[in-house]
Amino acid sequence: MIPTPADIARAYALTRQTTIRTPLIEVPAFAEASGAARVFVKAESLQKAGSFKIRGATWRLAQLSEIERKQGVIAFSSGNFAQGLAAAGRAAGVPVTIVMPEDAPEVKRRATEGFGARVVLSHHGDRPREEVASALARQLAGEQGLTLLHPFDDPAVVAGQAGVAVEALEQMAEVCTAPDLVAAPTGGGGLIAGIALAVRGACPGADIWTVEPEGFDGMGRSLTAAAVGRVAPGARSICDALQATAPGASPFAAAQSAGVKGCAVDDASVSRAMIAAFEQAKLVLEPSGAASIAALLAGQLPAKGKTVLLVASGGNIAFETFVALTRAAPEDGRAR
Repeated sequence: MIPTPADIARAYALTRQTTIRTPLIEVPAFAEASGAARVFVKAESLQKAGSFKIRGATWRLAQLSEIERKQGVIAFSSGNFAQGLAAAGRAAGVPVTIVMPEDAPEVKRRATEGFGARVVLSHHGDRPREEVASALARQLAGEQGLTLLHPFDDPAVVAGQAGVAVEALEQMAEVCTAPDLVAAPTGGGGLIAGIALAVRGACPGADIWTVEPEGFDGMGRSLTAAAVGRVAPGARSICDALQATAPGASPFAAAQSAGVKGCAVDDASVSRAMIAAFEQAKLVLEPSGAASIAALLAGQLPAKGKTVLLVASGGNIAFETFVALTRAAPEDGRAR
């Protein structure tokens, strides 16, 4: 269930050939606001398809048999894995079907279809949208002979996402530094699991933090309880890509083995972080992509005097939504 260092190395050797080496941006204003010695932001919002997801999707597709490749794959996603898998599938010649919740952002649905994927909408009502979409994807996989891919609970996906950290550590080494603290947004856990494994192997003493929306902090709660648990129903968040009801078993095992710690951020902190990222790092981030920046600027990470690596995981957001969310953000707590 936990990828090995060799798995991560093989995944990165392949995925680096088809993905972008995204910028690593040092942001002095974030260091000043948090008391950190230095703060670096890994801009995965500038990755192909707008997020880190294409890394794991590319590596997972590479594991398919020829028959599976011809028949096609199916997955459920609110948008970022959908776009990443669709883009990776188009590049690899693999037909992709995505089950997407009906209330997923339209900009993400259109982009997924733009990469050539077939999108099927799921209707969840008051039920957890991820669970309804997952069940429909499983049903369609059986009926149509498609290979079901999980967006995060898959060791191959975890190994592929680890490339974010492998690449960031390479970039930090180029400026003769290394992180004391690493934080990344977390939904089901594929990203933080891959990052944790890569960072723990290279920087044994670094603190590693998972950052989730309040009410959807399943990974943090599970790590505290030392067992996978579900979040209570009824929560709401502007972080549409981080609304998993529970972490995946494989990501949880990896995060637990690496000693990851957890924190949660509220919507106001996320909106302020989106503004700060725009003003100070010149990055347009969706709410989910700004979660780790929100945790730093809200004082939820023990960053004082440390070299900090934050992952800005995605930038798939409509202009109108970005304007509305940032216009509504409280003024206090912003980095200047």
